[in-house]
Amino acid sequence: MNLSFSSDVKVKRAFTHKLADISNGVSLQMSELGGSVVAEGTAVGKGSDDLFHVIKTAKLTAPASSSATTYVVAKGHHFRVGDVIMAKTAGKAYPITAIATNASDSTSDDITVGTTLGVSLAVGDGIIEAKQEAASASAFKYTPVGLTGEAYEVNAAMNNDVNVVTIGQVHEALIPSAPDSVKAALKGIIFI
Repeated sequence: MNLSFSSDVKVKRAFTHKLADISNGVSLQMSELGGSVVAEGTAVGKGSDDLFHVIKTAKLTAPASSSATTYVVAKGHHFRVGDVIMAKTAGKAYPITAIATNASDSTSDDITVGTTLGVSLAVGDGIIEAKQEAASASAFKYTPVGLTGEAYEVNAAMNNDVNVVTIGQVHEALIPSAPDSVKAALKGIIFI
């Protein structure tokens, strides 16, 4: 007889309640994503191609001044060089010119833009993918409609069918960055 012992790893789930979702799930575009996992609680929006797309966001791990052109963000984001970023809707938006691992913190990336976003950002604030470059009237590339109900691996060769929660309650600390403008668009989600 062989006896073996192991301990279970407790997985912290982001959602405390999932009250409504999109029936039968949605098809999520994966080829446009950097990173390897779409985390539970990732904001998504519907594109004109009838596919759903990740609302790319990243959480700052170091403050940035209003004249900064490099933003230090936590790894795990889906940004790629060429994506246009903004700090908030109706502000400035400029394309990413470089992404590199931060020299002093290997758990963070330096995201560089050619021109400053023009606002001061604190640790924990987020940046968001914008529709296009703008000097004053930036907008979401895809308007947020819900949060992914589970985590999914990114496979750039195919789209994934995913569960999207439109009404629910979620632990904000356990999901990817959700800046204020994303939260405002997700009227059915309560962030705790």
